[in-house]
Amino acid sequence: MNQRPLLAVDAPSLYFRAYFGIPESAARAPDGSPVNAVRGFTDMLATLIRTRRPDRVVCALDASWRPEWRVALIPSYKAHRVAVAPAVEEVPDTLVPQIPIILELLAAVGIPAFGVDGYEADDVLGTLAFSQPGPVEVASGDRDLFQLVDDARGTRLLYCGRGVAKLEDADEALVAAKYGVAPQRYADFAALRGDPSDGLPGVAGVGEKTAARLVERYGGLDDILAALDDPAAGFAAGLRTKLAAARDYLRAAGPVVRVATDVPLPVTAFALPAAPVDADALMALAEKWNLAGPCQRLVDAMSSRD
Repeated sequence: MNQRPLLAVDAPSLYFRAYFGIPESAARAPDGSPVNAVRGFTDMLATLIRTRRPDRVVCALDASWRPEWRVALIPSYKAHRVAVAPAVEEVPDTLVPQIPIILELLAAVGIPAFGVDGYEADDVLGTLAFSQPGPVEVASGDRDLFQLVDDARGTRLLYCGRGVAKLEDADEALVAAKYGVAPQRYADFAALRGDPSDGLPGVAGVGEKTAARLVERYGGLDDILAALDDPAAGFAAGLRTKLAAARDYLRAAGPVVRVATDVPLPVTAFALPAAPVDADALMALAEKWNLAGPCQRLVDAMSSRD
């Protein structure tokens, strides 16, 4: 096992948080264009590299933010985020033009960033966690990724729900303390509880505590469904009725809430360079978009890991 981690970054999670966390008025290019998401994302990435000291870094993207195969199983999946057409995510108008700048910046410093058709960034991160030599540290504000935490493999979630400065460094003990379930059962727990942010209804009348007790007693969704048909399984009558009414949802929910771990990755080399691979391009980006400070902080973080 490598001494230093692979830092696998959920890029959309971080740049959305940067966009909403920094006022547009506080970060503008010389032409007046807002660059708050670019500035915040770059500083978050610099902080992660400086504090976690990885030797490999990759940024995962949403090639398909609402994959058809997940929607086919649960039509409400992320439906509330749809703008005009089913394939179009509702993204703030002033964030849209900042995303290509982020990608240009990553290319200039030499950090790969990619998505895979038919999959979300979560699936790319899941595949990285399962396929790459550990330790692997996944940086995201998405709770779904608690399911990737695995002490034996050296996989942790750097949960950035309150920002990178206040991230939670999650191991198995933290997940168990926070939710009452082991990470490998987090997806089952989430399906039972539901998740409005993903359009998952959950089981009516089943909250976090009940979901955790069900998973602890019976196991995963398949085990719970099998137990419903056993009169001796010990369900309270009301709970059995609620679960039985949600049987079709629970059958479909498993593949939706579990991240894929077998995505075909287009890039397999993630070594973090000690200096930008295209310093001239980075300098031009910094000048054009008024990003000298964040770019310098990122370069300093890359060069000071030893």
